[in-house]
Amino acid sequence: MNPSSTDQPSQGRVKAKDWSTDLCECWMDINSCCLTCWCPCVAFGRIAEVVDRGSTSCGVSGAMYMIIFMLTGYGGSSLYSCFYRTKLRAQYNLKERPCCDCCVHFCCEPCALCQEYRQLQHNRDFDLSIGWHGNMERHARLAASAPSAPPLQPPMSRLN
Repeated sequence: MNPSSTDQPSQGRVKAKDWSTDLCECWMDINSCCLTCWCPCVAFGRIAEVVDRGSTSCGVSGAMYMIIFMLTGYGGSSLYSCFYRTKLRAQYNLKERPCCDCCVHFCCEPCALCQEYRQLQHNRDFDLSIGWHGNMERHARLAASAPSAPPLQPPMSRLN
């Protein structure tokens, strides 16, 4: 990891932000922890659908993850998922912590998926169970139902 690329703003770049939770804080959301430990293909599929902004579905991404795992073992699926961690970090300007993305996934795949899930669910307000399109519809409904500010009225002119 090159500290200058993740910690220091360079010309025209904004300083990268910290993750909302640390890598090993899986216990902070027991539901995502259980999902990533027992069904990593589902957790990965949900993350990938949101990171890809709906261009791939949870089912397709999760199936690919499982097929790669069955054909190559842990190393192949970790390599596949580390690319999505890199995409997620780029989209939300997150630091490459605690080490490079592929090392994080190779050393602790469940913790990495769980951290990514928490980042999207709690810090970015996505409900990963309804996918990208469901979240876009939900956000549109919330925006439409939010009370808008009353229209500004021009100041009344004084009659002389």
